[in-house]
Amino acid sequence: MSAKTKEPAATPRSQRVVLVVFFFMCSAVTIGLSLWLFQDELRLPQLVAKINKHKPQPERYDLLVEDLKIRKQRLKDRYLAASTAQQKSAILAESRELLDTVTPEMMRCWLGTPWDFNGYCEKPGEGKIACGYFVSTIMRDAGFKLNRIKLSQQPSQTILGAFVPREKMKIRTEMDFNAFWNMVLGMEKGIYIIGLDKHVGFIVHDGSQLHSIHSSGSVPWCVVDDTRENAGSIQRSKYRVIGNITAQKDTLEKWLLDKEFY
Repeated sequence: MSAKTKEPAATPRSQRVVLVVFFFMCSAVTIGLSLWLFQDELRLPQLVAKINKHKPQPERYDLLVEDLKIRKQRLKDRYLAASTAQQKSAILAESRELLDTVTPEMMRCWLGTPWDFNGYCEKPGEGKIACGYFVSTIMRDAGFKLNRIKLSQQPSQTILGAFVPREKMKIRTEMDFNAFWNMVLGMEKGIYIIGLDKHVGFIVHDGSQLHSIHSSGSVPWCVVDDTRENAGSIQRSKYRVIGNITAQKDTLEKWLLDKEFY
C-alpha cells in the first residue's frame, strides 16, 4: 500500500503575502466606501479655496456698522421732517437701497469665522458663531432693534417672521433644488432670510445672481458665501422658507424709526 502524498505546508513568507494583500484589499474597500458616503463633504479644491481665500475683517465691519448708523440717522431725520406720503415713500426707497448695498458687505466681513453649534461671538473672527446668531447679529448691527439672543434661538420661520409677514413668505417642501433656486432668482432683488430643516441664513439677490451667506455647520465649518454650485445646505434641505426683508415697507419704517422687532 503506497503512502499518500502530503500537500506542502504554506511557508511563513506566503502567509505574510496573503495577509498583506488582504489588508490592502480591506483598506481599499474602506476608503472607497468613505469617499462614497462623504462625497459632498470632500470637495477638497473648493474647501481649500474657501479656507485660504477668506479671513474675517473685524475692523472693516466696525467701520461699516458705524457708517450705516450715521446714514440711517440722517434718513430718519428726513423721514420725520417729511410732510407728504410721496416724500416718505422716497426716503423708504433710499433706506432699502442703503440696506441692500451695505448689509451684504457686513456679512462678508464674517467670512471664515468658525461655526459652532453654541457659538455666539459678536465680532467677525473673535470667536465662533452659530447660524441663528449670525443672522440675528447681522440684523442687530444693521440697525434693527431686537434681542439677538432670544431671536437666534427661535425656529427659522419664526426668525424670518420677525421681519416678513406670513403672507409674503415662500414655503416649499420637497421641491427640486434647481427649481427652487430659479424661483428665487426670478424674484425681486433684496436681502432674504432663508430657513431650512435645521438651519438659517441669508440669500443676497443683487438682481442677476444669488449668494447664500451663512454660518455653515458642514465643511468648511465657518461663515461662507455660496453660489448655486456649492449651496449644499439648501440642496440637502427638504423644507425651505424664504422672504425678502428689504422689500417690506413696514419693516423698513420700523427699522428707520427704531421700533422693536420680534
